[in-house]
Amino acid sequence: MPISSSAFLRRHPLGLRTHFAHSLVLTYAFPVETLRPLLDPGLEPDTYSAGGTEYGFVAVALVDQRGLRPPWLPAALGTDQVMTGYRIFTRFRTPGGRAMRGLRILRSDTSSTVLALGGNLLTRYHYRMARLGCRTVGDRVEFAVRSRDGRADVRVSADLSGPAALPQGSPFASSRDARRYAGPLPYTFEYEPHDGTMVVVKAYRTEWEPQPVSVDVRRLTFFDHFRDGLLAREPRILANAFHVGDLDYGWHRGVRHRTDGSLA
Repeated sequence: MPISSSAFLRRHPLGLRTHFAHSLVLTYAFPVETLRPLLDPGLEPDTYSAGGTEYGFVAVALVDQRGLRPPWLPAALGTDQVMTGYRIFTRFRTPGGRAMRGLRILRSDTSSTVLALGGNLLTRYHYRMARLGCRTVGDRVEFAVRSRDGRADVRVSADLSGPAALPQGSPFASSRDARRYAGPLPYTFEYEPHDGTMVVVKAYRTEWEPQPVSVDVRRLTFFDHFRDGLLAREPRILANAFHVGDLDYGWHRGVRHRTDGSLA
């Protein structure tokens, strides 16, 4: 079946770079069987077992980024954006058996019409329009999101004054275990249903030292609405919360693989 021009463009053909002023990632644990129906062929949930339960994880990422642009443009020509993203922690195996750890995108939100249109033209990151804001007040960073459809509203603040203990009820046995699920991970994965291939996008970054933080989550509507409340049928467990800031970040062009991990 011939590939359409729109499908061809959505293979993440452009690399991008930016600067993270703040990146706050909240990771929620769910029984792994709840997440399996959301994964595409070739992907496995990246799991953690505790107390006789095997957990999978969904990351809620809130990012205040500066100078988002293709790598060849100067930072002054980039855009400053607050963005949110919802991703499942996954693994994608190569023919040699190596597991690439990455994220499967469920939804992204932006206040930029240009970014929403361009992102949906060139990727499968599922951009939606929203009003987003980020501010620092003393030792706290605060994010607020009002989505157009009301299905991805957020109000959260994080205490940056010092390392925090794991959230109460977290399945992780230690902060070291939790850090493996701090996000973002080295790869993102997007399945192309028309030809059964996987687009793999590799990220790069400067020094990466995420710090565990305590958070006050006042509003988070995504889990109540996604797929008719599929993720609302199980208790949501805040497994960890990590913050990182003042670093450069970027993404390479997408590379197509078959679902067995071989290059397409």
